[in-house]
Amino acid sequence: MRALIFGAALAAAATPALAEFIVSSTNVKSGSPMALAQVLGSCNGQNISPALNWSGEPVGTQSFALTMVDTDARNGKGWWHWSVFNIPASVHALAAAAASEGSKDLPAGAIQGRTDFGFSYYGGPCPPVGDHAHHYEITVYALRVPSLPLDETAASAQVGSSLAANALATAKIVGRYGRSK
Repeated sequence: MRALIFGAALAAAATPALAEFIVSSTNVKSGSPMALAQVLGSCNGQNISPALNWSGEPVGTQSFALTMVDTDARNGKGWWHWSVFNIPASVHALAAAAASEGSKDLPAGAIQGRTDFGFSYYGGPCPPVGDHAHHYEITVYALRVPSLPLDETAASAQVGSSLAANALATAKIVGRYGRSK
């Protein structure tokens, strides 16, 4: 019995730990206020999409996607500020401004879906004046498929449904932003 327990302990020690799927940003820190650089232009910001890096995706990942959703939106369903999908599995970062209006810096094949603003590029935070600071959930999805059968006209409901059906894992950071005037 002792030999069996010892053998099991050795086998467990020899098994490599699974990597943790994580996302990080030089522009957005989880739980911290987002900078004016990332805020929507009509809210006195610069509407620059944040720089993101991710790693530790599960084996079998064939592509990535990302979303940014205001989970405190008054509609009760969240407000989609950004979606990018069909990011090749070899890509593990997006530079700041890569998804901003007019940018050509997304990886080849990557597509931005339509936001709840009605356009297909990054739309920064812009909660109603006087509301508490809203939470902006940036989620990177490791997907089991090389691409989603969607284009730049895909609405948030279509993107969300397709991501839910094909996600192997997700990694999140949550920035905050509020306006007093």
